[in-house]
Amino acid sequence: MTSHEQPVFEVSAKVLLKAYSCGIFPMAESAESAELHWIDPEFRGALPLNGVRLPRRLARTIRQGRFHVRVDHDFEAVIDQCAAPRAGRTSTWINGRIRGLYGELFASGYCHTVEVYRDERLVGGLYGVGLKGAFFGESMFSTETDASKVALIYLCARLIYGGFELLDTQFLTGHLAQFGTEEISRATFHERLAQALEKDVDFSALAINTAPETIVEIVRGAHLLEKIG
Repeated sequence: MTSHEQPVFEVSAKVLLKAYSCGIFPMAESAESAELHWIDPEFRGALPLNGVRLPRRLARTIRQGRFHVRVDHDFEAVIDQCAAPRAGRTSTWINGRIRGLYGELFASGYCHTVEVYRDERLVGGLYGVGLKGAFFGESMFSTETDASKVALIYLCARLIYGGFELLDTQFLTGHLAQFGTEEISRATFHERLAQALEKDVDFSALAINTAPETIVEIVRGAHLLEKIG
């Protein structure tokens, strides 16, 4: 996979939103780097919201209610965990400028988190940017088995219910492929993005206390229903 990268020196939250609307996103070389780069991959990962694959075992885990899920509750904790060292990964692309910019977007309602708790302890989650009918996934983490997967399914349910059309995963990984994520060309991604940006949606339409069983039904029924009411 190849990507086009260009150094960026002056980036504001407003510029960042404009970049997303053009199909590009920023990354840093490392947490210590002061520079950001625009990324516009030749091939892009996208998870079709009308074709999310929900494995039976994961659906059972969700129904059991072992995890408690919150939305937009603790941005700082989520980005801290996404940037934390993991097994096989000692560095991160989340630097101080990334933290600051996405913190601004969170405060203005464009950046969102899905947080997974076990006994009031944050064990998984993700964050990303919502812009019209597109949601741009940025990073996820898990410190307990299935926690990040639960976060992703809860995100999908929220996007489906709220009327979103595009879930950008940036790149295709084995982890994301199991849920139906596709690798599409840059041109195809930009076409889908343009369509999504024409749509008004509501990230908050799904109630925070929606029952786990309903989350499963929303995701599994998306390919059959044009609108869930």
